[in-house]
Amino acid sequence: MVYQEITNTINVVKNLQISAERKLELQPFIDFIQAKVSENASINLNFICTHNSRRSHLSQVWAQAAAHYHGVKNVYCYSGGTEATAMFPMAAKALAAAGFQIVKLAEAENPVYSIKYADNEHPIIGFSKTYDNAFNPKSEFAALMTCDHADENCPFISGCESRIAVRYNDPKVYDNTPQQAEKYTERSNQIASEMLYVFSQIKK
Repeated sequence: MVYQEITNTINVVKNLQISAERKLELQPFIDFIQAKVSENASINLNFICTHNSRRSHLSQVWAQAAAHYHGVKNVYCYSGGTEATAMFPMAAKALAAAGFQIVKLAEAENPVYSIKYADNEHPIIGFSKTYDNAFNPKSEFAALMTCDHADENCPFISGCESRIAVRYNDPKVYDNTPQQAEKYTERSNQIASEMLYVFSQIKK
């Protein structure tokens, strides 16, 4: 089971509406996972954004938690960018506010975080990296493009079986404004609702 605090967040975000148009955009993502489940194969998902600092991490973490919540096995979530920067602190704070247990393992310009969603599950290791970093899979994965820039400027992802656009607006535009925390939570909740929807559609 995911932590109770995450369950509380899930009970809120389940009520967010996902448009019929957006569900159509998410269908290739569902189809990829379903095909792997039907083959009893590992499901490797690499969420890719330009800087691997906000949306790709939120998507990676929520997808892993959503898979666990809905009992979809053999799901391994990764993230990367077209360049490496750092996981933005506000993204980590938004996840912590949603109930994830986050510990900073290494202080650096590019910190390393342990992100846990359940007592007995391996933590997600969060840090900024390029999508083809050795930490990430080299083949047999889906590339989930979470931002316009990466999708448009990275036409070829080596090794991916499927390339799927799941674009989100960047909360970065609200950095250093009074709305910052609210907008990061809003984006985290949107991503959570969609990842939960995707995994709820999988027939095991």
